[in-house]
Amino acid sequence: MHKHPLRIGLLSYRSNPHCGGQGGYVKSLSRALTALGHQVDVISGPPYPEIDPEVNLVKLPSLDLYNPDNLFRVPKTHELKSPINLIEWVGISTMGFPEPFTFGLRAARYIQANKHKYDVIHDNQSLSYGLWTIKNILPTIATIHHPITVDREIAVKSAPHLWQKLKELRWHSFLDMQKRVARCMPRIITVSKCARTDISRAFGIDEERFFVVPNGINTDFFYPLKGIPREANRIIVTNSADTPLKGLHYLLQAIATIAAKRDIRLIVVGSPKKNGMVIKLIRKLGIGHLVTFTGRISYEEFVRQYARATVAVVPSVYEGFGLPAGEAMACGVPVISTTGGALPEVVGDAGILVPPEDSDALAKALLSVLDHPDYAQKLSEAGYRRVQNHLTWQAAAKRTAAAYSQVINDYR
Repeated sequence: MHKHPLRIGLLSYRSNPHCGGQGGYVKSLSRALTALGHQVDVISGPPYPEIDPEVNLVKLPSLDLYNPDNLFRVPKTHELKSPINLIEWVGISTMGFPEPFTFGLRAARYIQANKHKYDVIHDNQSLSYGLWTIKNILPTIATIHHPITVDREIAVKSAPHLWQKLKELRWHSFLDMQKRVARCMPRIITVSKCARTDISRAFGIDEERFFVVPNGINTDFFYPLKGIPREANRIIVTNSADTPLKGLHYLLQAIATIAAKRDIRLIVVGSPKKNGMVIKLIRKLGIGHLVTFTGRISYEEFVRQYARATVAVVPSVYEGFGLPAGEAMACGVPVISTTGGALPEVVGDAGILVPPEDSDALAKALLSVLDHPDYAQKLSEAGYRRVQNHLTWQAAAKRTAAAYSQVINDYR
């Protein structure tokens, strides 16, 4: 273990905190590593992350052709004099996603010129060919959150016609690069044992090369709110998505079953697709008067919603980690979760686990919590304790720093 503070370069090609978990990961991990006394530079392409003031942001500008304020703009001639910009423009013009590749080239150039500033480089799932250069200059490790091959399979499978399928395959063509690069990385961090198994199988990497470091739950945002009474029979789910992977259909069927016998209300954080599968199922089951969609809400409102809920449900068929379960537990809400993917690793014995795609099992678990307030209280306390003991960002940062030390020693 390194006793002295480490100088860390954290690479992240797309780190907008508002789209997906990557920006959140970079922000929370860099803050927690800094709090342990390490020095962190986040090296990022646009959209740039929002990070804490004590973390240094190194900006590597790109053509930024996915900027929603100026989508697919035509670059100026002088911009295309740079070979890397030209590659980016050609990639996007042919319906690809060249950003991870071109970011890696820019990052390799930056690190070659600044290698004296860092003890270790940590790549956040760009897995670009540029890492081949970087890992020969400095000790290097990469985080892979989950195998994006899963996303590709689902996208191709659900594309309605051949042209759409080909478009999806072209868009995801960066995956072949990521697989090749991942296989050459000496060490990899991932967020759960389940993700380790899936990535190992999908990318053909020996499980021995992985460190499992669970994500932290942001306890500044998610905590028990005092003074708001829990409402009886009020169920919360943080997942309004139509995607079958998220399993909301099974929860809606369980709600319909229980509603035949007693009062019940379901609060869904988020908005449904207009005339999507979720709305159609709610109509078919005749439970529209029992289901409320909140739309997008602030963290403050999130915590208030959790405080009022009797129980939180995570009905996903598969999760690579399962933040919603951890966030509900951090707020002291009893949790019912499926065993899909990594969810059992997050929930442990602090919640009720049921098989995925099983609405009867969900209904039974819900009744066991709704009918037994003492049991609900026990789950609430166990979940809160589990987050504080095992799932903070401080714990994640300590384990990540231990992985850095191992990589530095191996490199020497």
